[in-house]
Amino acid sequence: MAFLPAEIIKKKRNGAILSPPEIDQFISGFTMGSIPDYQMAALLMAIYFQGMNETETLALTKSMLHSGTVVDLAHIPGFKVDKHSTGGVGDKTSLILGPIVAAAGVAVPMISGRGLGHTGGTLDKLESIPGFNTQLTLSQFIEAVEKIKICFAGQTKDICPADKKIYSLRDVTGTVENLSLICASIMSKKLAEGIDGLVLDVKFGSGAFMKNPEKSEELALGLIAIAKGYGKKVVALLTNMDQPLGAFAGNSLEVQECLDILQGTVPASVARRKFYNETRELSLQLSAHMLFIAGSAKDFKSAYELAENTLQSGKAYKKFVELCEVHGGKILELPRPNHSLPVLATQSGYISKMNSEAIGICGILIHAGRSKVTDVIEPTAGIEFHAKIGDQVKIGELLFTFYGADLSLLQANSDRLRATVTISQVQPTVLPLILKVIS
Repeated sequence: MAFLPAEIIKKKRNGAILSPPEIDQFISGFTMGSIPDYQMAALLMAIYFQGMNETETLALTKSMLHSGTVVDLAHIPGFKVDKHSTGGVGDKTSLILGPIVAAAGVAVPMISGRGLGHTGGTLDKLESIPGFNTQLTLSQFIEAVEKIKICFAGQTKDICPADKKIYSLRDVTGTVENLSLICASIMSKKLAEGIDGLVLDVKFGSGAFMKNPEKSEELALGLIAIAKGYGKKVVALLTNMDQPLGAFAGNSLEVQECLDILQGTVPASVARRKFYNETRELSLQLSAHMLFIAGSAKDFKSAYELAENTLQSGKAYKKFVELCEVHGGKILELPRPNHSLPVLATQSGYISKMNSEAIGICGILIHAGRSKVTDVIEPTAGIEFHAKIGDQVKIGELLFTFYGADLSLLQANSDRLRATVTISQVQPTVLPLILKVIS
């Protein structure tokens, strides 16, 4: 029987369930170019409105996964584990947890992404280190994991080409916000790494893709279902992005924060110490879950102790130095911003809200992030946080410090950054950093 793309589109449009062969033929045809963009866009819109069940979502993930190369790490002994975050502002834990877990003896193959929109990207952070090359070939990626147990690399043209083509269509057709499409996109890339287990950091809040915990949990459960469908060990943490994570947002600034934490540096500033501890604690929690599912500890408490000891001993920092050597990065040459601009409170009270997405957009406006793929990032541009939700501030006290190479850009956007914070006279309730763990 002939395969007719229009019939598949109509079938899903009418709410019927697509079979795995129908999904596979459609994805294969689109990847190879025999199915045009407009038919794929029509199917995406049908999926957006009619949804997909668990079997369809698993089939879609499989088709996207096998549209390209699946990395084979079977020859590397031991468990292979990765972490995926759904993204946020100041979200930098990969740079700490990867070295911790690798230094504890577990392989961490990480195919990472760039920032687009208000969320930062791991590759952009690493590329703020002079000479750091993230565009490794698959053979270089595998060799690094063999040699030092860790590697960060960008998605090559061989990894999930279907996802690359489909995502660009979703972005321009208003079909991004569909759980099945989101889950298949994330998991096809993660499964292509050749991992045995995955820890998911699923954000909720003003700076997250999912704004409330309920939607965040729904996404986490969808991702877990796919991972389990492929026989992978998996755990998900629902974490708070109602305010940025840590002390800094911005590429070289975040790298410096991570280096300070890896080296055990204690900042003089009380606020900076407090916010470094946020980054450190979430990194340790995620590391512990990675080590636990890898079988490196008998229980979570022991896994956390192993992660903390690996960090405190300096082994994780040494692993980060090894990682930089493999990638050609010169951490001693990390660039510093030329300019800083204080952003002060104009009223007294308690910080009751922070619009993390709006803070991320302020970062884009000073070139710390990009609004389109072709934008060039200024690696030293970024924001330091001096107060967060629940903190009391007085008129004239520091809320933020803007950093960057162009002082006029910082000045032009300081009022906009100040407006991302709501100050009230009643101290608010602050949600925990980790709301829930799902396994």
